[in-house]
Amino acid sequence: QMQLAESGGGLVQPGGNLKLACTATGRVFRYGEVRWFRQAPGKERELVATIGTAESTKYADSVKGRFTVSRDNDKNTGYLQMNSLKPEDTAVYYCDVHNRWGQGTQVTVSS
Repeated sequence: QMQLAESGGGLVQPGGNLKLACTATGRVFRYGEVRWFRQAPGKERELVATIGTAESTKYADSVKGRFTVSRDNDKNTGYLQMNSLKPEDTAVYYCDVHNRWGQGTQVTVSS
């Protein structure tokens, strides 16, 4: 079964940038939509960005213009480039492909 692992989170100051990666095992990554979610303490999980198999993209209004989702099928990896980060972007970020989830990576935006 495919397994996913997110990486790239960390502590960053407001206005800073981070790039998250979602790496999959197996051979089916390229056939699935990659969805990035986040969940902050006490809040519901939020769909942040999606990239389809034909690389069409969608973004939540809260991140539009700041985040960019991409994928590299040869590397079995999806990416979430996050620019101009705000404290309200603080959350655990997860990726989902074929309804499989990683363990998440913590993003903290604080001065």
